[in-house]
Amino acid sequence: MTRKLWTSAGLGTAALIAIFVWAFRPQPVPVETAEVRRGPFEQTVDEDGKTRVRERYVVSAPVAGRLARVRVKAGDVVRAGTAVAELSPGAPAMIDARTARELSERVGAAVAGLEQARAKVARAEAALEQAQTDVARQKQLQSDGFIAVAALDQAQLAARVQARELEATRFAENGAAHDLAQARAALMRAREAAGTHRPGTVWPIESPVDGHVLRVLQESETVVGVGTPLLEIADPTQLEIVIDVLSTDGRRVAAGARVDIDAGPGPRLTGRVRRVEPAAFTKVSALGVEEQRVNVIVDIASPPEQWRGLGDQFRIDARIVVFERADAVIAPVAALFRDGEQWAVYLARDGHAEKRRVKIGGRTPNEAWIEDGLAPGDRVVVYPSDSVADGVRLTVVRGSA
Repeated sequence: MTRKLWTSAGLGTAALIAIFVWAFRPQPVPVETAEVRRGPFEQTVDEDGKTRVRERYVVSAPVAGRLARVRVKAGDVVRAGTAVAELSPGAPAMIDARTARELSERVGAAVAGLEQARAKVARAEAALEQAQTDVARQKQLQSDGFIAVAALDQAQLAARVQARELEATRFAENGAAHDLAQARAALMRAREAAGTHRPGTVWPIESPVDGHVLRVLQESETVVGVGTPLLEIADPTQLEIVIDVLSTDGRRVAAGARVDIDAGPGPRLTGRVRRVEPAAFTKVSALGVEEQRVNVIVDIASPPEQWRGLGDQFRIDARIVVFERADAVIAPVAALFRDGEQWAVYLARDGHAEKRRVKIGGRTPNEAWIEDGLAPGDRVVVYPSDSVADGVRLTVVRGSA
């Protein structure tokens, strides 16, 4: 009887100890996990921008006078040479001796500017001819083995630079000729107004190009001065996109980079970076912080029918791809933490946490490209708490792919 009592007491004590051990043993840490996957990885610069027409022409008053009410409206189609506004002399004496002298000097300055532009064109033509001769000579020397290929490449580059210089000087010559024509027209019309004024005289102001009226800057009848802007004309189908990015991000953007464009309802558009402007500017953010920003110019690559509804100065959202890898091992950034000088993650394996150091090739706000340390299909703990450590038991409360 006594032995049975001792046996029962021992069994009860063992059961009680087992209950205490089970009750006070470390509990599994609840965690959320995500799956490491393989796929394309992209680093982008995300900013908003706006559209703008490539070539904008501002039609202005060539002389002072009375502007008749402008009849064209924004959106109207106009042709080169057609009248878009009418100007009449305001008073018989529209010019005095001082004004006549000023206009005459303006014509003289324009003539000098045109001659200077022509001289620059001649100099650029001579430089291009010399550069092309150097290229031919370098080709012969390189084929004979006397010079390296790099010397020939340098000569060809110099020839291309000179060709661009000649193109620029010819544009400057056209602009100088246009300035001279404007100066002579202003002088002639002013003299006509002063000497041969007739009631009812009307000077038509013509459109310089084919296009659409973007906006009418001066619609009502009024007296205007020389050079007063009247309206803007452009081809709204010739659009580009301007995106201002932080100057630190602008250093990562290269010409030719792909741009994903969200212009609102409809399909997403694609574009290519044409140019990153070399000069930055200061812009105050919505929080009142001064930022240095630089303009990125983007050409729209999508078919025109996909962006037919866009116009000048429309807002868009853009993602400029600065780095991409087609086949990468990708893990969520929320799983990464610093382990000394390296990055690490916790793997969830067989109900326990396993610390693993990893090598990161790149990262975005949400994803990281893992160069070494993980494989597709591994499950990692995201947002690991201080309770998670190597070897700790885990219970997965939520897992995502």
